[in-house]
Amino acid sequence: MKALDFEGGNVPSRPTVRQLEEARGRSLRDVIAPGLLVLFSGINPSLYSAAVGHHFARPGNRFWRALFQAELTERLLSPFEDSLLLERRLGCTNLVPRATARADELSESELRAGACRLRELVLEHRPAWLAVLGVSAYRTGFGVPMARVGAQQEQIGETRIWVLPNPSGLNAHYQLPALVEAYRELRQASARGRGHPADA
Repeated sequence: MKALDFEGGNVPSRPTVRQLEEARGRSLRDVIAPGLLVLFSGINPSLYSAAVGHHFARPGNRFWRALFQAELTERLLSPFEDSLLLERRLGCTNLVPRATARADELSESELRAGACRLRELVLEHRPAWLAVLGVSAYRTGFGVPMARVGAQQEQIGETRIWVLPNPSGLNAHYQLPALVEAYRELRQASARGRGHPADA
């Protein structure tokens, strides 16, 4: 794929319809390291993200803008810079590795299996916070039907859990200002614990 300009940097161009379809079922490598401040977990990769090989890459996804406006990053990163999150003690993974066109294509059993995988990942790498991006997926996967956005009572080892709204542009319940405020609350909570992410 040829390059085009994305927020001032050269990145691969948009995948074709064929490339998107070929990405169905693929997974993304985790952006993770021991001792992160926050590990963000999406529900599962979009076909677009799987096609280009980077997290939250689909146009219209507001994850990167929410991070920046909530001051979790000091500048607006592009999806193609997702590995730079590690320099800020942040990381990315997915509840379910399998890429689909829509998250509602996932079965309840996949979400529960994904939660088990996520628990193992968290116990291995021990981030201070696990942020799950999608309250419905969290409720189903972790078996907490009454969970709401925000800090959860449950923990995984010493890792605390925070549920954030899904940043997909398809999530009409949260416009960008409300999304940013939810992410800012996590940033403030994490700053009280182990330092400000943008200062890492």
